[in-house]
Amino acid sequence: MSRPRRQEPGPGQESVWDYPRPPAIDASGESVEIWLGGERVAASTRPLRVLETSHPPTYYLPAEDFVDGALLRCAGASLCEWKGQAAYFDVLGGDRVAERAAWTYPTPAPAFEVIRDHVAVMPGAVDRCTVDGAVVTPQAGGFYGGWVTARVVGPFKGEPGTWGW
Repeated sequence: MSRPRRQEPGPGQESVWDYPRPPAIDASGESVEIWLGGERVAASTRPLRVLETSHPPTYYLPAEDFVDGALLRCAGASLCEWKGQAAYFDVLGGDRVAERAAWTYPTPAPAFEVIRDHVAVMPGAVDRCTVDGAVVTPQAGGFYGGWVTARVVGPFKGEPGTWGW
């Protein structure tokens, strides 16, 4: 496995290789929208970004910034070594259902208490996500929920051959 080589960020950019481990939380004033089934299912100017080495940011929106009925709690859970146990939602919009496309931490670890009552969405599972009007590219691999924008440079975990990073 080859070692990743950090891309040098340009003006106004961040390198995901400068993000810490354990992750940090950044309160962002960016405008974030999530669309599914031709409908806007969430809009927020109060997202939190979780920043972890080698990963594009994952955006967490206040649950109240989702349209009523857009989130349906579903079965299943997972464990993050940093944040704790996640619970999942199906996302509903228009005539579509994105199964297990969103998650939350009902009782996050103390260092991540600020993400309580916030919901993250897998950008590849919905029609589109935008940050300040720019369309997000989903983090590769289908496992992580990172949002790739022009603001961040990699390389990013998730591409083939990156599992061991």
